[in-house]
Amino acid sequence: MSKEVTVENITDVAELFKVFGDSTRIRILLALKNGELCVMDISEKLEMSISGVSHQLAILRRADLVRNRKEGKTVYYSIADDHVHTMLAQGLEHIKEEK
Repeated sequence: MSKEVTVENITDVAELFKVFGDSTRIRILLALKNGELCVMDISEKLEMSISGVSHQLAILRRADLVRNRKEGKTVYYSIADDHVHTMLAQGLEHIKEEK
């Protein structure tokens, strides 16, 4: 193991991949790929309950994969940064190459 990579780093990466390990959360991230959406829009797009979407968004938010902004009573969610876009794109590209 190099000096830059610590056991803590490895644990953090494993935890991040656990968040990516849920297909519902991937579907939410893909829904947000083209821009921000509110919980209601995401729930309609994915045909999920608002509470189910909110629960998954909380997990994504804690993992710093999505960010939110409030406008009045409505909260809008978006992908946190380009790293998340890259990880999604790389994962999808990898899967397509396998087939």
